[in-house]
Amino acid sequence: MQQRLDYRLASPEAYKAMLHTEQQVHRSGLEASLLELVKSRVSQINGCAWCLDMHTKDARAQGDTEQRLYLLPVWREAPCYSARERAALAWAEAVTQVATHEVSDAVYEEARRHFDEKALVDLTLAIIAINGWNRMNVAFRTTVGDYVSPHAPKR
Repeated sequence: MQQRLDYRLASPEAYKAMLHTEQQVHRSGLEASLLELVKSRVSQINGCAWCLDMHTKDARAQGDTEQRLYLLPVWREAPCYSARERAALAWAEAVTQVATHEVSDAVYEEARRHFDEKALVDLTLAIIAINGWNRMNVAFRTTVGDYVSPHAPKR
């Protein structure tokens, strides 16, 4: 597919607003590994190849395993995720699919067992942000494959 436009150049102000939200997510104190799993899972749901490429590369560069990334679509059946990660993934799926499914009390209660109020709001902001990035990249068909993780060893 050919890229439709480069949203960063078309509206630098919109891009800066997205970056500002992303910077807040990174200042939240949530674990980088958890955020990469959530961003990868949401990007799978939304069919965003650009973000999935980015976040799986970042996850690997930060030490996550290929197995955990391969099993992400079936995380409920895979034993390699912690209870906190499972709660975050369930919350991410529920918030991402809010237009077609409710965010159930059971999913909320499980998330609250693992995240205090601030952390759950911060996690929700991370989910909102990746959904926004997914929509920008899918809508404008951002070219996939050139991303190099800043966490990767220098060659």
